[in-house]
Amino acid sequence: MPDHDPVPGAGPAHDLGELDAAIASCRACPRLVAWREAQARIKVKRFRSETYWGRPVPGYGDPHARILLVGLAPAAHGGNRTGRVFTGDASGDFLWRAMHAVGLADRAQSRRAGDGLALPGARVAAAVRCAPPANRPTTLEQATCRPYLVREIQLLAELRVIIALGGLAWDAALRSLAALGHPTPRPKPRFGHGAEVAIGSYRLVGAYHPSQQNTFTGRLTPSMLETVLRRANALAGHGADLT
Repeated sequence: MPDHDPVPGAGPAHDLGELDAAIASCRACPRLVAWREAQARIKVKRFRSETYWGRPVPGYGDPHARILLVGLAPAAHGGNRTGRVFTGDASGDFLWRAMHAVGLADRAQSRRAGDGLALPGARVAAAVRCAPPANRPTTLEQATCRPYLVREIQLLAELRVIIALGGLAWDAALRSLAALGHPTPRPKPRFGHGAEVAIGSYRLVGAYHPSQQNTFTGRLTPSMLETVLRRANALAGHGADLT
């Protein structure tokens, strides 16, 4: 863990359940607290009858995961509403279909928490756990939230592969691994779709984020994401040599 841990509860968490509870109760970033709670009060018309989660969103998936997918942050009316990462928005719909296609999810759609979604061998998390204005957390907010990702990686004892969904997640993964004693290679590995680098006992793989900005423009297609997920599956397989 970093020498300065700005988020009490991230380091002391003894298991994923304790970490999830610490994340869900965090109020460390005033701007993000105000934004996420305002969105939960204001809502949008199509979800006006729903009760929003309105809190930081923990990771979700298999506690024995060999693959960890890291996104940017919850959507204001997606994870911030449902309380589960990549659930209840178009980005999640795209991601679950791709994960189901390669065997990392037991269904191709998940619109709400508590639906029994299973992610065999995988876990999904975010670099920043609160919905940020304009989907742009500040540098300080990213740094403040990072100990949660550091601890999550640390608690996933069987983890082998980290998929960074976007450049911000790529940087968060590099910094988190460095905090765990795995220095970033020099020159610094550049993010790109399909980019891949071995860091310590892990393999970091890049993929474009399944945002509508990428999927509607064709920058990211289902087959492109499935290709990265299949590569991660191969790397995470029993006996895979990542060194």
